[in-house]
Amino acid sequence: MAELWASADIAEATGGAASAPFAVSGVAFDSREVGQGDLFVAMKGETTDGHKFVEKAFGQGAAGAIVSEPVNHPHILVPDSAAALEALGRSSRKRITGKVIGVTGSVGKTGTKEALFQALDRAAPGRVHRSVKSYNNHVGVPLSLSRMPRDSAYGVFEMGMNHAGELSALTRQVRPHVAIVTAIAPAHIEFFGTEEKIAEAKAEIFEGLQPGGTAIIPYDSPHVTLLYNRAERHASRILTFGTSPKADVCAREALPAPGGGTLVTATLPGAELCFTVAAPGDHWVSNALAVLAAVEAVGGDLAAAGLALAEMPGLPGRGERRILPVAGGEALLIDESYNANPLSMAATLKQLGRERADRRIAILGGMRELGSRSVELHAGLVDPLRAGHVDHAILVGAEMAPLADALNGVISFTHVADTAAAIPIIQNDVRAGDAILVKGSNGVGLSRLVAAMADSARDGDRN
Repeated sequence: MAELWASADIAEATGGAASAPFAVSGVAFDSREVGQGDLFVAMKGETTDGHKFVEKAFGQGAAGAIVSEPVNHPHILVPDSAAALEALGRSSRKRITGKVIGVTGSVGKTGTKEALFQALDRAAPGRVHRSVKSYNNHVGVPLSLSRMPRDSAYGVFEMGMNHAGELSALTRQVRPHVAIVTAIAPAHIEFFGTEEKIAEAKAEIFEGLQPGGTAIIPYDSPHVTLLYNRAERHASRILTFGTSPKADVCAREALPAPGGGTLVTATLPGAELCFTVAAPGDHWVSNALAVLAAVEAVGGDLAAAGLALAEMPGLPGRGERRILPVAGGEALLIDESYNANPLSMAATLKQLGRERADRRIAILGGMRELGSRSVELHAGLVDPLRAGHVDHAILVGAEMAPLADALNGVISFTHVADTAAAIPIIQNDVRAGDAILVKGSNGVGLSRLVAAMADSARDGDRN
């Protein structure tokens, strides 16, 4: 494994003291994720102390640790491990000469980040680094930065927030050459009050742009003017993307692809590209346009990006499609269980309506952090359910009560208290020819339902 950090470099970056020379090939702060040769960062949190897991980390192969208390293993002693991780991330960012792209937005962050990775890696294999999972907060961003190899040609980093000022701090660590806002939706509106305030907070990503940097914003958003005005303060170039012919990166044509997904003809400032987006749905066309804008902005290979978009599989919890063997044939399971807000609910329900199916079932969990608008926004899913031609809805959680009230006499539905109650209902009712969408905020736990359905299908297949 290639050396990522030497102990002397870690000590210099963090201002700490090394107990002994060592070298590491990776970085982790969760002892469960520590692998051979990793640096374990033992941080003290509100409910736990990473120092309790130092022995476990070294037992799993850690080569060194960052600690604020001395331990009987090779380590860097610092006053504050969390601050040291941030310092290590900043040092990592300073030492690379490649192009860095930052991604934020109310929806589509992780999908766009992953698509960007695939698009750039297609032309520069093994030289593209990106944040993993949804490591996009005050701990995840410096961790992702600290893991970046010094010879990376590109770095792609997701940044999230649920309060004003958070993105401002994160983007100054990432210091992107290109900053993307995917879309604005009432996610976390509980903490902001209005979508406009959310747009203002998302626009903080532009504050970290490097000189000569590019801002990429959604032309179709009602907040495009606000985003554009904020971007002008920091960006040397602004690219818009969307379906409008006025967008700099525009989907001139978008047609259903024969094998699923969408066949897109896109125009860019200096090119035209025809490509397929493997993931179905208008929201994925929008994500793909943002990806192309970013690839163009960093001087990447657009043709290679188009090929990557055509081959990119769905992500678990974010659109992964599974074919389930059931009695008499197969059912389609669409896993959108990781997150939900009104905009993403509408987009995925619209796509469900396009699926060829004998019956369309929507299993919807509550949308969290909607504050005083929760009742209104949950009840407002009636029209998207109609647009999705949903035959039956299973509503999960107390947040879904307003929708249950609004759906009376509109479509068939079942309202249950929690995921545990929903699992046997769908397991006992799934039929050949069904298309089943599972979507809700992560805290609802619908990923357990997806796993249970997959396990049942495997058991049935073995029998």
